[in-house]
Amino acid sequence: METTNYNLPADARFFPEGCTRCSLTQFLAWMGGISLIFLWGLYAAFLVLSQGLGTTGLDDYFGFGLWITFDLAVIALGAGAFFTGLLRYIFNIDPLKNIINLTVIVGFLCYSGAMLVLVLDIGQPLRAWFGYWHANVHSMLTEVIFCITCYCLVLIIEYLPIVFEQKQINRIPLYHHLAHNLHVVMPLFAGIGAFLSTFHQGSLGGMYGVLFGRSYAFREGFFIWPWTFFLFILSAVASGPTFTILICSLMEKITGKKLVEYNIKELLAKIAGTMLLIYLVFKFMDTWAWANNILPRHGFTFNDMFYGWIYGRWLLFAELIICGVVPCYMLFNAKIRKNPTLLYTAAILVCIGVTINRYVQTVQTLAIPMMPFDNWAFYNPNWVEWAASFMILAYGALILSLSYRYLPIFPQERKLNK
Repeated sequence: METTNYNLPADARFFPEGCTRCSLTQFLAWMGGISLIFLWGLYAAFLVLSQGLGTTGLDDYFGFGLWITFDLAVIALGAGAFFTGLLRYIFNIDPLKNIINLTVIVGFLCYSGAMLVLVLDIGQPLRAWFGYWHANVHSMLTEVIFCITCYCLVLIIEYLPIVFEQKQINRIPLYHHLAHNLHVVMPLFAGIGAFLSTFHQGSLGGMYGVLFGRSYAFREGFFIWPWTFFLFILSAVASGPTFTILICSLMEKITGKKLVEYNIKELLAKIAGTMLLIYLVFKFMDTWAWANNILPRHGFTFNDMFYGWIYGRWLLFAELIICGVVPCYMLFNAKIRKNPTLLYTAAILVCIGVTINRYVQTVQTLAIPMMPFDNWAFYNPNWVEWAASFMILAYGALILSLSYRYLPIFPQERKLNK
């Protein structure tokens, strides 16, 4: 006769093999709190879709605002998926196998969340399909639309083996074989994902670089690509791994368990530091050429690009020095990397730095007066924009929580928590 262990949660049979989770009551309370934030954002999204963009703080001057800043930031931070996949499956850095599942899920959440934001931001979601059917082949955004959609599909395909390996699902022969076969061909999808993500990351930056009427963003470049094309790619691959480190560490803090060995985080931090150094070299060169060549030729000075506190020079200093040079040194220093507090601090600074970069490229670019009769424009996102943004964060937390509870994300968890 089978005995029942009443100390186990009611859904324990669905947990990853050999792993424990909190009680079902605690889990439902956690999910309920997050769901309230999600519902708040869902109400804001309903207002936008039913009443239009007039419910937001956007206007004819600021067609891009908080949502595009948020969109570009999470896409950059989600780059840990394609970059880590490239390192694991193409360059065969074997230790990354212990964190690759998390990067796939985080990447999927970032990209799908970004697409949900775009549904609200385009203003007429019923015409969202126009970008695919009536593609403007002269626009970098067309390449972004197709690449981000295709890469989101790739992330779904990469996510499926993790779902199929769930203990109960994996007992079904069809899903067991699908999981195995998808793992076999995963290097192919990793390569496709790296190609797609690299080009759409670059084209997002290139879109700003070709704005010859906006001197803050405009850049010259290499063949048809402005420098911002390459800078966006480098900043994404530098910040993506640090974001993965932070998500993993936050999950460890919340669950009270070790999920990956610390040396995996050190390895990711070292890789991120290397990419950040490469990015900073080109970013400083770009900034010098912009200030001493591009701006004078457009009739502007460096000081013309900054105003007051909200658009002050402190943003450039924070992006390049505090959130650039400082964390780069910290990530390169082996002694600092061995200190979890300092490593996490460096990772946070890198993520803040790439967010500042996306903010100034999006908002400050539009705020600067380009004509003698123009004045500085100011943009203040209202609660609808903030609520919708928090809805995407809540969506990510819900999916990640369900994935952690029921899917075998961390291969080392069982060994590290004996």
